[in-house]
Amino acid sequence: MPAHRPRTPRPRHLSLALALSGILLAALAHPAGAATVPARGSAHLGVGVLAHDGQDGTPTGGDATQTEGVDVSAYQGNAAWSTLWSSGVKWAYTKATEGTYYTNPYFAQQYNGSYGVGMIRGAYHFATPDTTSGATQANYFVDHGGGWSRDGRTLPGVLDIEWNPYGASCYGKSASAMVSWISDFLSTYRSRTGRDAVIYTATSWWSDCTGNSSAFASANPLWIARYASDPGTLPAGWGFYTMWQYTSSGPTVGDHDKFNGALDRVVALANG
Repeated sequence: MPAHRPRTPRPRHLSLALALSGILLAALAHPAGAATVPARGSAHLGVGVLAHDGQDGTPTGGDATQTEGVDVSAYQGNAAWSTLWSSGVKWAYTKATEGTYYTNPYFAQQYNGSYGVGMIRGAYHFATPDTTSGATQANYFVDHGGGWSRDGRTLPGVLDIEWNPYGASCYGKSASAMVSWISDFLSTYRSRTGRDAVIYTATSWWSDCTGNSSAFASANPLWIARYASDPGTLPAGWGFYTMWQYTSSGPTVGDHDKFNGALDRVVALANG
């Protein structure tokens, strides 16, 4: 039987080189500070507000001429509508769709649950202008919960157009191409429902990605996003906001909003 040959020790400099190579490969695979791209479908109203605009205070006091609301998505799961109603929330928007590839699995509980406790409710669509046309997404939205009914308690649909959580902030579009995409969505939504959709956006995104277009201010109500003590400067053309998302850290449901008017004005928007 041959004698066992002892293993030749690996030179220390070689072991060190191999270890450093492993560290380098790991660093290349997972660069320090690299952001993880969220899963498609996970976006929601205000997904980019804190990262891009930050937070600067909260509204002061309760204004009798404003009406409290909330907005929800799958992130909130089964929302506690009775608790929200008791806290003074009188209207709510629920995410229905995103792009043409996602529908909110909690939509029925959220959309019907808010209605069931007495709230005035509506649905919103998270736009992804880099995936399909505005018309295609408007049709998908209407076909999956984003329609409108003349029952006095259903608000017109919302186009949530803001920072892209999956890539380039403006979805790779020029300002003129973005305005065309938005126009395509809004005109299709109106033809399908008879209502002008609400536009949800942030002034900084709107300025960067549409060139601060004033093309929609005369027909489409504005829902402005700004986590501060006031809504600040509005996008071009709009002299006032209809709704204002003022925080992502409110009670029961984080995303809280104010309607710029008393409850009868919320009803008026629902009635068209």
